[in-house]
Amino acid sequence: MTARMNRRTALGIGTAATAGAVLGTGAPATAKERVVRTNASTPAQAAAPVAAAYQQRTTEAGGSWQGYVSVAGSTGAPVVAVADEPDLKLEAYSVNKIAVAVAVLDKVDRGLLALTQQVDVTSSIVIPGGDGIFSLDGAYPSSVTLGHALAALLTVSDDTAVRLCGLVCPAAELNTILVAKGYPNTQVQPVANPNRFYLGTSTPRETHNLLRALVGGTLLSAASTAFLLRQLRAPIAYTDGIRHNMSSAERARIATKGGWYADARGEAGVIFDGAGAPVLTYATFSSGQTDAGNYGATHPAVAARAAMGRSFLAAVDGLTGTGPTHQPLRQRPSNGG
Repeated sequence: MTARMNRRTALGIGTAATAGAVLGTGAPATAKERVVRTNASTPAQAAAPVAAAYQQRTTEAGGSWQGYVSVAGSTGAPVVAVADEPDLKLEAYSVNKIAVAVAVLDKVDRGLLALTQQVDVTSSIVIPGGDGIFSLDGAYPSSVTLGHALAALLTVSDDTAVRLCGLVCPAAELNTILVAKGYPNTQVQPVANPNRFYLGTSTPRETHNLLRALVGGTLLSAASTAFLLRQLRAPIAYTDGIRHNMSSAERARIATKGGWYADARGEAGVIFDGAGAPVLTYATFSSGQTDAGNYGATHPAVAARAAMGRSFLAAVDGLTGTGPTHQPLRQRPSNGG
């Protein structure tokens, strides 16, 4: 066994029997291999293959990984399947856009902002050469609603949308809101301009817990919760990682957010059961793999998550989740007209 394997075994991620069954062949696995459904009837039964899938795929991808994954059932507390350096504070990059949206929506809930209000898009606020959509049209000055900015932030992960959120929720206020909600390590990094910030840090456990609170209905109002989850489950939201090798119906069962910068790749989200109750929550971060300039689905860490996604979904397919249900908005392609 490698030192990496030994560290995870010491953490109690999976069992020796499970790891041997999954990893013992020595054959390279691919994202398209057949996924065996476990027919798990309890969170503990589902947690073992989830842990084994995480261990296998991260070992294959190489680099440094941190993660926290839990499986919920209809009764009792969630079972922790993965706890891989869960309290390490790290750069969360665009995964922290969930936290940014939470702070903005908290102000909406308190009547300080409205999704319908306009925010100005000026040439000075658009990030030149960025990978978002605001930099593509070149039609400035213009304005959009705050709801539009949040949708761009959470679906296509627009970089300029971060600055638009900073106009209505400055960095210091944003961090204060997150601390008050119980997330002192999930913080943006202020810069000289109080309305701008880098996306900052979190830990796997805090990102996981924030998502659990969101789907549990304790983080935001019902309307703001539904808005945020609608973005993260949308067909145009991130599909290169956990949702990559899935049908449209399967993707609709997953709310997810990816983050990428330099050699780092992260992704966090929630898998729902067929009725819309949350059943698995994951927060995974990685860095140090090869192919750092590749931001596509073939990057080793992203491909690893695509394989994990199939295994995670298969592991919990027989379970009933717990807490409020969240049905996806039915969205279909249109031919215009």
